[in-house]
Amino acid sequence: MNTVKCNGRGGPAPAPSRVVGCPPVRRADTQVGPYTRPKSGRADQERRCGPKWVGLSVIACVLAVTGAGAHAQSNFFQGKSVRIIRGGQPGDLYDLWTRHIATYLGKHIPGNPSVTVQNMPGAGSVIAANYVYNVAKPDGLTLGSLNSAIYMDQLIGRKEVQFDWAKFNWIGTPEPTELLFIIRGDSPYKSIDDMRKGGESPKCGSTGTASITYHIPKLLDDVLGAKSTIIAGYQGAGDIDVALERGELQCRLITIAAFFGREPHISWYKKGFTRPLVQTGRKRDRLLPDTPTFYELMDRYKAGDADRRLVTLITASNEFGRPWTAPPNMPADRIKILRDAWNTTLKDPDLLADAKKRGWPVDPIGGEQLTALAKEVTAQPADVIQRLKKLLADS
Repeated sequence: MNTVKCNGRGGPAPAPSRVVGCPPVRRADTQVGPYTRPKSGRADQERRCGPKWVGLSVIACVLAVTGAGAHAQSNFFQGKSVRIIRGGQPGDLYDLWTRHIATYLGKHIPGNPSVTVQNMPGAGSVIAANYVYNVAKPDGLTLGSLNSAIYMDQLIGRKEVQFDWAKFNWIGTPEPTELLFIIRGDSPYKSIDDMRKGGESPKCGSTGTASITYHIPKLLDDVLGAKSTIIAGYQGAGDIDVALERGELQCRLITIAAFFGREPHISWYKKGFTRPLVQTGRKRDRLLPDTPTFYELMDRYKAGDADRRLVTLITASNEFGRPWTAPPNMPADRIKILRDAWNTTLKDPDLLADAKKRGWPVDPIGGEQLTALAKEVTAQPADVIQRLKKLLADS
């Protein structure tokens, strides 16, 4: 790092013979009119310069140090590569969004490093989160793109979790993500009411207990009495789609953005192969005017306060959306650079134009807000955690 000495106070040290920014004076006595100027050139200089010149010198020091810091950070990233660990399989909308942002991020980081994406699927993103938290160096060259609901596995104390959600350095998310429970069109279940009536439970696919694909079907059963059988262990969304198409599964949970923003779901919905049954938002999405919300159904079936608190805790993952994070213990100035670059990237005209062509909404949330949310969701009272443990207990 380049160091600039500043008289012990952080800026460039002034030359000993003069006050910074003030014109020099002659040391010899100088006859001016009827009197003789004293020899004390330094004192006279300070009287002539006064506070204005001292203030300007302080500003010059601050600017010099700031410029040196920015230059040092630019030098750090220059010629390097930033690696994004995506906690899932290639091809789902989380992955596509990660790669979309990575395409533009490098030009907004000082030094313009290259940016690459590495997929690390497994356990609903827990494996990737453990890696970013424990293995990656906290230098800004390794970031994580994680599934948004894995904080719940931390809350209930699963031994696989080796991270603290609140201690990650959060970078941002491109959008909050409301969710949609869908079922095959040839299923006998046309509504949540039909699922409540009993019969053979439909099979729903999930990547694991840390995933929204597990949480929401469990909530439907526990809070609304709409039963399903969860088949966990799929590596990613693509595998669940294949199983749904083959008839091995009848239902799944998906983000609304993915349902309308990627294949095969766009074609499936148009052809009637899938049918949406319930959405998680507090109000109906404009693209799903005939699909009831979870909150509407809780009102219909008169869910209690404890049920509603549990639903609020679990659906908080929707606000995290598709979050990016960095390891803990990273220098504050490095985090600020990455957050600033993220915010600028999500305003990049080319990124926005490309997202619009793909039908992807862009509504970014910054790292500071995600940091506050992470602290909030992990600070739960004991009764709520016990209810969550009961809900997510392995079948």
